[in-house]
Amino acid sequence: MLTRPCTFILFILWITMAQIPGQENKEKTTALKDLLSRIDLDELMKKDEPPLNFPKTLEEFEYAFNEQGRLRHTTTGEAYAFNAREDLHRWNQKRYEALGEIITRYVYQLLETKCNLTKEIVPVDATAEEPRSFIYLSADAMSNPAKLLVLIQGCGVVRAGQWARRLIINQDLDSGTQIPFITRAQEEGYGVMVLNPNENHLELERPAKPAPLPSPEASDEPAEKRERKDDRESKKKRDFYEKYRNPQKESETEQIPIRENGSPEEHVLYVWDHFVSKAAARNVFFVAHSYGGLSLVELMIQREAQVKNRVCAVAMTDSIHNVWHQDANKSIQEWLQQHCRNWVSSPEPLDTPVEPMLSDCPRVSAGSVCDCGFNTPYTFHLSLSLSHFLSLALIFSCGVLLHFSLASLWMVCSDDVTAREFALNSGLGL
Repeated sequence: MLTRPCTFILFILWITMAQIPGQENKEKTTALKDLLSRIDLDELMKKDEPPLNFPKTLEEFEYAFNEQGRLRHTTTGEAYAFNAREDLHRWNQKRYEALGEIITRYVYQLLETKCNLTKEIVPVDATAEEPRSFIYLSADAMSNPAKLLVLIQGCGVVRAGQWARRLIINQDLDSGTQIPFITRAQEEGYGVMVLNPNENHLELERPAKPAPLPSPEASDEPAEKRERKDDRESKKKRDFYEKYRNPQKESETEQIPIRENGSPEEHVLYVWDHFVSKAAARNVFFVAHSYGGLSLVELMIQREAQVKNRVCAVAMTDSIHNVWHQDANKSIQEWLQQHCRNWVSSPEPLDTPVEPMLSDCPRVSAGSVCDCGFNTPYTFHLSLSLSHFLSLALIFSCGVLLHFSLASLWMVCSDDVTAREFALNSGLGL
Protein backbone atom coordinates (compact mmCIF):
# COMPACT_ATOMS: atom_id res chain seq x y z
CA MET A 1 0.00 0.00 0.00
CA LEU A 2 1.32 3.40 -1.04
CA THR A 3 1.99 5.97 1.63
CA ARG A 4 0.59 9.50 1.32
CA PRO A 5 4.00 11.08 0.32
CA CYS A 6 4.41 8.53 -2.50
CA THR A 7 0.92 9.26 -3.78
CA PHE A 8 1.70 12.97 -3.82
CA ILE A 9 4.97 12.42 -5.77
CA LEU A 10 3.23 10.24 -8.37
CA PHE A 11 0.53 12.89 -8.77
CA ILE A 12 3.16 15.60 -9.43
CA LEU A 13 4.95 13.31 -11.91
CA TRP A 14 1.69 12.64 -13.76
CA ILE A 15 0.93 16.36 -14.08
CA THR A 16 4.50 17.07 -15.34
CA MET A 17 4.33 14.34 -17.98
CA ALA A 18 0.92 15.58 -19.12
CA GLN A 19 2.37 19.06 -19.68
CA ILE A 20 5.28 17.88 -21.84
CA PRO A 21 3.22 17.40 -25.08
CA GLY A 22 1.66 20.83 -24.59
CA GLN A 23 5.07 22.41 -24.14
CA GLU A 24 6.39 20.61 -27.21
CA ASN A 25 3.46 21.86 -29.31
CA LYS A 26 3.97 25.38 -28.05
CA GLU A 27 7.66 25.23 -28.92
CA LYS A 28 6.84 23.92 -32.40
CA THR A 29 4.30 26.69 -32.93
CA THR A 30 6.82 29.32 -31.83
CA ALA A 31 9.45 27.90 -34.16
CA LEU A 32 6.98 27.86 -37.07
CA LYS A 33 6.00 31.46 -36.43
CA ASP A 34 9.67 32.42 -36.37
CA LEU A 35 10.23 30.65 -39.70
CA LEU A 36 7.20 32.25 -41.35
CA SER A 37 8.23 35.69 -40.13
CA ARG A 38 11.45 35.36 -42.13
CA ILE A 39 9.63 34.54 -45.40
CA ASP A 40 8.72 37.43 -47.67
CA LEU A 41 5.22 36.38 -48.77
CA ASP A 42 5.02 39.25 -51.27
CA GLU A 43 7.97 37.95 -53.25
CA LEU A 44 7.15 34.28 -52.73
CA MET A 45 3.68 34.62 -54.24
CA LYS A 46 4.92 36.58 -57.24
CA LYS A 47 7.96 34.43 -57.83
CA ASP A 48 6.51 32.32 -60.69
CA GLU A 49 3.81 34.74 -61.89
CA PRO A 50 4.27 36.22 -65.39
CA PRO A 51 3.97 39.99 -65.83
CA LEU A 52 0.41 41.30 -65.88
CA ASN A 53 0.86 42.75 -69.36
CA PHE A 54 -1.93 41.71 -71.72
CA PRO A 55 -2.87 42.49 -75.34
CA LYS A 56 -4.95 45.57 -76.09
CA THR A 57 -6.93 44.24 -79.09
CA LEU A 58 -8.67 41.04 -80.14
CA GLU A 59 -6.10 40.58 -82.89
CA GLU A 60 -3.24 40.73 -80.38
CA PHE A 61 -5.13 38.24 -78.20
CA GLU A 62 -5.34 36.03 -81.32
CA TYR A 63 -9.12 35.76 -81.00
CA ALA A 64 -11.95 36.82 -83.31
CA PHE A 65 -15.72 36.45 -83.63
CA ASN A 66 -16.72 34.09 -86.44
CA GLU A 67 -19.81 34.36 -88.68
CA GLN A 68 -21.97 32.84 -85.95
CA GLY A 69 -20.80 35.48 -83.46
CA ARG A 70 -18.73 32.99 -81.46
CA LEU A 71 -15.33 33.91 -80.04
CA ARG A 72 -12.68 31.58 -81.43
CA HIS A 73 -8.88 31.40 -81.50
CA THR A 74 -7.64 32.57 -84.88
CA THR A 75 -5.15 29.68 -85.23
CA THR A 76 -6.71 26.67 -83.48
CA GLY A 77 -10.38 27.61 -83.83
CA GLU A 78 -10.95 26.69 -80.18
CA ALA A 79 -13.16 28.54 -77.71
CA TYR A 80 -11.67 30.82 -75.09
CA ALA A 81 -9.83 28.95 -72.33
CA PHE A 82 -9.84 30.64 -68.94
CA ASN A 83 -7.04 28.50 -67.45
CA ALA A 84 -4.34 29.51 -69.87
CA ARG A 85 -1.76 28.83 -67.15
CA GLU A 86 -2.37 26.18 -64.53
CA ASP A 87 -2.19 27.14 -60.82
CA LEU A 88 -2.10 30.87 -61.65
CA HIS A 89 -5.67 31.88 -60.90
CA ARG A 90 -4.82 35.53 -60.30
CA TRP A 91 -3.00 35.83 -63.63
CA ASN A 92 -5.80 34.01 -65.49
CA GLN A 93 -8.40 36.27 -63.89
CA LYS A 94 -6.48 39.39 -64.87
CA ARG A 95 -6.17 38.06 -68.42
CA TYR A 96 -9.93 37.42 -68.52
CA GLU A 97 -10.63 40.95 -67.28
CA ALA A 98 -8.32 42.42 -69.91
CA LEU A 99 -10.21 40.50 -72.62
CA GLY A 100 -13.49 41.68 -71.10
CA GLU A 101 -12.45 45.32 -71.52
CA ILE A 102 -11.69 44.63 -75.19
CA ILE A 103 -15.09 42.96 -75.58
CA THR A 104 -16.77 46.05 -74.10
CA ARG A 105 -15.13 48.31 -76.69
CA TYR A 106 -16.01 45.81 -79.44
CA VAL A 107 -19.71 45.89 -78.45
CA TYR A 108 -19.64 49.70 -78.44
CA GLN A 109 -18.30 49.53 -81.98
CA LEU A 110 -21.12 47.17 -83.03
CA LEU A 111 -23.74 49.46 -81.49
CA GLU A 112 -22.42 52.33 -83.57
CA THR A 113 -21.75 50.50 -86.86
CA LYS A 114 -24.27 47.63 -86.98
CA CYS A 115 -27.13 49.26 -85.06
CA ASN A 116 -26.43 52.87 -86.11
CA LEU A 117 -26.75 54.16 -82.54
CA THR A 118 -25.14 57.38 -81.38
CA LYS A 119 -23.46 58.08 -78.06
CA GLU A 120 -24.97 60.73 -75.77
CA ILE A 121 -22.91 62.04 -72.85
CA VAL A 122 -24.33 62.14 -69.32
CA PRO A 123 -24.60 64.35 -67.42
CA VAL A 124 -25.79 66.39 -70.40
CA ASP A 125 -23.98 69.48 -69.07
CA ALA A 126 -20.76 67.69 -68.08
CA THR A 127 -17.58 69.73 -68.34
CA ALA A 128 -14.44 68.41 -70.00
CA GLU A 129 -12.76 68.07 -66.58
CA GLU A 130 -15.38 66.06 -64.69
CA PRO A 131 -16.10 62.30 -64.87
CA ARG A 132 -18.88 61.40 -67.28
CA SER A 133 -20.69 58.44 -68.77
CA PHE A 134 -22.90 57.91 -71.82
CA ILE A 135 -25.92 56.10 -73.22
CA TYR A 136 -26.78 55.06 -76.78
CA LEU A 137 -29.74 56.36 -78.80
CA SER A 138 -31.18 55.44 -82.17
CA ALA A 139 -31.61 58.31 -84.62
CA ASP A 140 -35.35 58.52 -83.85
CA ALA A 141 -35.20 57.83 -80.11
CA MET A 142 -36.29 61.35 -79.19
CA SER A 143 -38.51 62.03 -82.23
CA ASN A 144 -40.37 58.76 -82.87
CA PRO A 145 -44.01 59.70 -82.17
CA ALA A 146 -45.29 56.15 -81.66
CA LYS A 147 -43.09 53.91 -79.51
CA LEU A 148 -39.80 53.82 -77.67
CA LEU A 149 -37.94 50.77 -76.27
CA VAL A 150 -35.58 51.26 -73.31
CA LEU A 151 -33.09 48.51 -72.38
CA ILE A 152 -31.57 48.17 -68.89
CA GLN A 153 -29.07 45.43 -68.03
CA GLY A 154 -28.16 44.05 -64.61
CA CYS A 155 -25.31 45.12 -62.35
CA GLY A 156 -21.61 44.22 -62.48
CA VAL A 157 -18.97 44.68 -65.17
CA VAL A 158 -21.40 44.74 -68.10
CA ARG A 159 -21.71 48.03 -69.93
CA ALA A 160 -24.07 49.49 -72.55
CA GLY A 161 -25.24 46.89 -75.04
CA GLN A 162 -24.38 43.84 -72.92
CA TRP A 163 -26.54 41.40 -70.99
CA ALA A 164 -23.67 39.20 -69.75
CA ARG A 165 -19.94 39.27 -70.55
CA ARG A 166 -19.57 35.60 -69.74
CA LEU A 167 -22.14 34.67 -72.38
CA ILE A 168 -20.42 36.82 -75.00
CA ILE A 169 -17.09 35.10 -74.39
CA ASN A 170 -18.32 31.54 -73.85
CA GLN A 171 -21.40 31.38 -76.10
CA ASP A 172 -21.97 34.09 -78.70
CA LEU A 173 -22.81 37.73 -79.32
CA ASP A 174 -26.55 37.08 -79.71
CA SER A 175 -26.68 35.42 -76.29
CA GLY A 176 -24.71 38.04 -74.37
CA THR A 177 -25.50 41.34 -76.08
CA GLN A 178 -28.63 43.44 -76.60
CA ILE A 179 -28.02 43.66 -80.35
CA PRO A 180 -30.76 41.15 -81.38
CA PHE A 181 -33.30 43.18 -79.38
CA ILE A 182 -32.10 46.47 -80.87
CA THR A 183 -32.20 45.29 -84.49
CA ARG A 184 -35.62 43.69 -84.07
CA ALA A 185 -37.01 46.80 -82.36
CA GLN A 186 -35.73 48.98 -85.19
CA GLU A 187 -37.30 46.66 -87.78
CA GLU A 188 -40.64 47.01 -85.98
CA GLY A 189 -40.47 50.80 -85.88
CA TYR A 190 -39.33 51.47 -82.31
CA GLY A 191 -36.99 54.20 -81.24
CA VAL A 192 -34.32 52.68 -78.98
CA MET A 193 -32.44 53.81 -75.86
CA VAL A 194 -29.64 51.70 -74.42
CA LEU A 195 -28.80 52.62 -70.84
CA ASN A 196 -25.42 52.27 -69.15
CA PRO A 197 -26.27 51.92 -65.43
CA ASN A 198 -22.93 50.45 -64.29
CA GLU A 199 -20.70 53.27 -65.52
CA ASN A 200 -20.96 55.16 -62.23
CA HIS A 201 -17.48 56.48 -61.48
CA LEU A 202 -14.03 57.23 -62.74
CA GLU A 203 -11.52 54.84 -61.17
CA LEU A 204 -8.01 56.04 -60.51
CA GLU A 205 -5.21 53.96 -59.07
CA ARG A 206 -3.80 55.34 -55.85
CA PRO A 207 -0.05 55.93 -55.85
CA ALA A 208 1.91 53.52 -53.71
CA LYS A 209 2.78 54.83 -50.27
CA PRO A 210 6.52 55.08 -49.57
CA ALA A 211 7.80 52.53 -47.09
CA PRO A 212 8.43 54.08 -43.65
CA LEU A 213 12.05 54.42 -42.60
CA PRO A 214 13.12 52.19 -39.70
CA SER A 215 13.16 53.93 -36.36
CA PRO A 216 16.67 54.42 -34.88
CA GLU A 217 15.25 53.56 -31.47
CA ALA A 218 13.86 50.24 -32.70
CA SER A 219 16.55 48.20 -30.97
CA ASP A 220 15.81 49.95 -27.68
CA GLU A 221 12.09 49.12 -27.80
CA PRO A 222 10.72 46.94 -25.00
CA ALA A 223 10.17 43.30 -25.97
CA GLU A 224 6.40 43.60 -25.47
CA LYS A 225 6.18 46.55 -27.88
CA ARG A 226 8.26 44.74 -30.51
CA GLU A 227 5.99 41.72 -30.18
CA ARG A 228 2.90 43.86 -30.85
CA LYS A 229 4.62 45.35 -33.91
CA ASP A 230 5.48 41.87 -35.18
CA ASP A 231 1.85 40.86 -34.79
CA ARG A 232 0.80 43.85 -36.90
CA GLU A 233 3.32 42.90 -39.60
CA SER A 234 2.03 39.34 -39.60
CA LYS A 235 -1.53 40.65 -40.03
CA LYS A 236 -0.40 42.72 -43.03
CA LYS A 237 1.08 39.62 -44.63
CA ARG A 238 -2.13 37.68 -44.03
CA ASP A 239 -4.15 40.53 -45.53
CA PHE A 240 -1.90 40.46 -48.58
CA TYR A 241 -2.50 36.74 -48.92
CA GLU A 242 -6.26 37.34 -48.90
CA LYS A 243 -5.83 39.98 -51.61
CA TYR A 244 -3.86 37.49 -53.62
CA ARG A 245 -6.70 34.97 -53.34
CA ASN A 246 -9.26 37.62 -54.37
CA PRO A 247 -7.91 39.51 -57.42
CA GLN A 248 -10.64 42.15 -57.17
CA LYS A 249 -8.98 43.52 -54.02
CA GLU A 250 -5.47 43.35 -55.37
CA SER A 251 -4.95 47.02 -56.19
CA GLU A 252 -6.09 50.05 -54.25
CA THR A 253 -8.10 52.53 -56.31
CA GLU A 254 -9.96 55.75 -55.75
CA GLN A 255 -13.43 56.13 -57.23
CA ILE A 256 -14.72 59.54 -58.31
CA PRO A 257 -18.52 59.30 -58.76
CA ILE A 258 -20.20 60.62 -61.90
CA ARG A 259 -22.53 63.47 -61.01
CA GLU A 260 -26.18 62.35 -60.69
CA ASN A 261 -25.19 58.95 -62.07
CA GLY A 262 -23.34 57.50 -59.09
CA SER A 263 -25.46 54.33 -58.91
CA PRO A 264 -27.68 52.32 -61.27
CA GLU A 265 -30.77 53.79 -59.62
CA GLU A 266 -29.48 57.34 -60.05
CA HIS A 267 -28.59 56.65 -63.68
CA VAL A 268 -32.05 55.31 -64.57
CA LEU A 269 -33.71 58.29 -62.86
CA TYR A 270 -31.38 60.74 -64.64
CA VAL A 271 -32.01 59.21 -68.07
CA TRP A 272 -35.75 59.32 -67.44
CA ASP A 273 -35.66 63.00 -66.48
CA HIS A 274 -33.38 64.14 -69.31
CA PHE A 275 -34.24 61.74 -72.15
CA VAL A 276 -37.22 59.39 -71.79
CA SER A 277 -39.63 61.97 -70.37
CA LYS A 278 -38.67 64.38 -73.16
CA ALA A 279 -39.04 61.83 -75.97
CA ALA A 280 -41.97 62.23 -78.37
CA ALA A 281 -43.14 58.61 -78.16
CA ARG A 282 -46.68 58.12 -76.86
CA ASN A 283 -45.89 54.60 -75.72
CA VAL A 284 -42.71 53.66 -73.81
CA PHE A 285 -41.60 50.07 -73.18
CA PHE A 286 -38.87 48.71 -70.92
CA VAL A 287 -36.89 45.48 -70.96
CA ALA A 288 -35.05 45.20 -67.62
CA HIS A 289 -32.74 42.39 -66.55
CA SER A 290 -31.82 41.48 -62.96
CA TYR A 291 -30.83 44.66 -61.05
CA GLY A 292 -32.37 46.67 -63.87
CA GLY A 293 -35.78 45.61 -62.54
CA LEU A 294 -34.91 46.97 -59.12
CA SER A 295 -33.78 50.27 -60.66
CA LEU A 296 -37.03 50.50 -62.60
CA VAL A 297 -39.17 49.97 -59.49
CA GLU A 298 -37.12 52.69 -57.80
CA LEU A 299 -37.88 54.95 -60.76
CA MET A 300 -41.60 54.28 -60.26
CA ILE A 301 -41.32 55.22 -56.61
CA GLN A 302 -39.65 58.51 -57.53
CA ARG A 303 -41.72 59.35 -60.65
CA GLU A 304 -44.92 57.34 -60.22
CA ALA A 305 -47.36 59.59 -62.08
CA GLN A 306 -45.00 60.13 -65.02
CA VAL A 307 -44.22 56.44 -65.43
CA LYS A 308 -47.89 55.43 -65.29
CA ASN A 309 -48.71 58.06 -67.90
CA ARG A 310 -45.99 57.07 -70.39
CA VAL A 311 -45.05 53.40 -69.90
CA CYS A 312 -47.19 50.72 -71.53
CA ALA A 313 -45.37 47.60 -70.39
CA VAL A 314 -42.26 46.32 -68.64
CA ALA A 315 -40.71 42.96 -69.53
CA MET A 316 -38.32 41.77 -66.82
CA THR A 317 -35.92 38.81 -66.78
CA ASP A 318 -34.83 37.43 -63.41
CA SER A 319 -35.53 40.80 -61.83
CA ILE A 320 -34.33 41.12 -58.23
CA HIS A 321 -36.67 43.97 -57.26
CA ASN A 322 -38.54 43.71 -53.97
CA VAL A 323 -41.63 45.89 -53.49
CA TRP A 324 -41.52 45.47 -49.71
CA HIS A 325 -37.89 46.36 -49.18
CA GLN A 326 -38.16 49.21 -51.68
CA ASP A 327 -41.28 50.53 -49.99
CA ALA A 328 -43.45 50.56 -53.10
CA ASN A 329 -46.98 51.69 -52.30
CA LYS A 330 -50.16 49.77 -53.11
CA SER A 331 -50.92 51.66 -56.32
CA ILE A 332 -47.43 50.85 -57.68
CA GLN A 333 -47.90 47.18 -56.83
CA GLU A 334 -51.25 47.16 -58.63
CA TRP A 335 -49.69 48.81 -61.69
CA LEU A 336 -46.91 46.22 -61.73
CA GLN A 337 -49.54 43.46 -61.60
CA GLN A 338 -51.22 44.86 -64.69
CA HIS A 339 -48.30 46.05 -66.80
CA CYS A 340 -45.27 43.93 -65.92
CA ARG A 341 -44.16 40.35 -66.35
CA ASN A 342 -41.03 38.73 -64.94
CA TRP A 343 -39.52 35.79 -66.83
CA VAL A 344 -37.50 33.73 -64.34
CA SER A 345 -35.11 30.78 -64.54
CA SER A 346 -37.16 27.60 -64.53
CA PRO A 347 -37.10 24.15 -66.14
CA GLU A 348 -40.83 24.52 -66.86
CA PRO A 349 -41.96 25.22 -70.45
CA LEU A 350 -41.78 28.82 -71.65
CA ASP A 351 -44.47 31.11 -70.18
CA THR A 352 -45.64 28.58 -67.60
CA PRO A 353 -46.82 30.55 -64.52
CA VAL A 354 -44.38 30.36 -61.61
CA GLU A 355 -45.51 30.85 -58.02
CA PRO A 356 -44.83 34.52 -57.16
CA MET A 357 -42.64 35.31 -54.17
CA LEU A 358 -44.44 38.63 -53.61
CA SER A 359 -47.72 40.02 -54.86
CA ASP A 360 -46.23 42.45 -57.36
CA CYS A 361 -45.91 41.28 -60.97
CA PRO A 362 -46.68 37.85 -62.46
CA ARG A 363 -43.73 35.48 -62.82
CA VAL A 364 -43.48 33.02 -65.68
CA SER A 365 -40.88 30.52 -66.81
CA ALA A 366 -38.13 31.64 -69.15
CA GLY A 367 -38.08 28.10 -70.50
CA SER A 368 -34.56 27.31 -69.36
CA VAL A 369 -32.07 27.44 -66.52
CA CYS A 370 -28.85 29.12 -67.63
CA ASP A 371 -25.65 27.32 -66.60
CA CYS A 372 -24.27 30.64 -65.34
CA GLY A 373 -27.00 30.86 -62.71
CA PHE A 374 -29.25 33.46 -64.33
CA ASN A 375 -31.30 34.05 -67.45
CA THR A 376 -30.91 36.89 -69.90
CA PRO A 377 -33.33 37.70 -72.73
CA TYR A 378 -31.10 35.76 -75.10
CA THR A 379 -32.89 32.58 -76.16
CA PHE A 380 -34.79 32.79 -79.43
CA HIS A 381 -38.17 31.71 -78.07
CA LEU A 382 -37.82 33.88 -74.96
CA SER A 383 -37.05 36.96 -77.07
CA LEU A 384 -40.14 36.18 -79.18
CA SER A 385 -42.22 35.89 -76.02
CA LEU A 386 -41.01 39.24 -74.70
CA SER A 387 -41.56 40.86 -78.08
CA HIS A 388 -45.16 39.63 -78.34
CA PHE A 389 -45.82 40.72 -74.77
CA LEU A 390 -44.78 44.27 -75.65
CA SER A 391 -46.76 44.19 -78.90
CA LEU A 392 -49.90 43.11 -77.08
CA ALA A 393 -49.40 45.93 -74.56
CA LEU A 394 -49.32 48.42 -77.44
CA ILE A 395 -52.51 46.98 -78.93
CA PHE A 396 -54.43 47.50 -75.71
CA SER A 397 -53.03 51.03 -75.26
CA CYS A 398 -51.56 50.42 -71.84
CA GLY A 399 -54.66 48.68 -70.54
CA VAL A 400 -54.86 45.58 -68.37
CA LEU A 401 -53.36 42.76 -70.43
CA LEU A 402 -51.74 40.14 -68.29
CA HIS A 403 -54.80 37.96 -67.85
CA PHE A 404 -54.26 36.73 -71.40
CA SER A 405 -52.12 33.64 -71.97
CA LEU A 406 -48.83 34.75 -73.46
CA ALA A 407 -48.05 31.12 -74.15
CA SER A 408 -51.17 30.90 -76.34
CA LEU A 409 -50.24 34.16 -78.02
CA TRP A 410 -46.76 32.84 -78.81
CA MET A 411 -48.20 29.64 -80.28
CA VAL A 412 -50.62 31.55 -82.51
CA CYS A 413 -48.14 34.20 -83.55
CA SER A 414 -45.55 31.56 -84.43
CA ASP A 415 -47.98 30.52 -87.21
CA ASP A 416 -47.51 33.88 -88.97
CA VAL A 417 -50.49 35.53 -87.28
CA THR A 418 -49.69 38.97 -85.93
CA ALA A 419 -50.61 40.06 -82.43
CA ARG A 420 -53.12 42.54 -83.85
CA GLU A 421 -54.83 39.79 -85.90
CA PHE A 422 -54.79 37.57 -82.83
CA ALA A 423 -56.63 40.23 -80.85
CA LEU A 424 -59.19 40.80 -83.61
CA ASN A 425 -59.79 37.10 -84.19
CA SER A 426 -60.27 36.57 -80.45
CA GLY A 427 -62.89 39.31 -80.26
CA LEU A 428 -60.84 41.21 -77.72
CA GLY A 429 -61.02 44.54 -79.55
CA LEU A 430 -58.36 47.21 -79.88
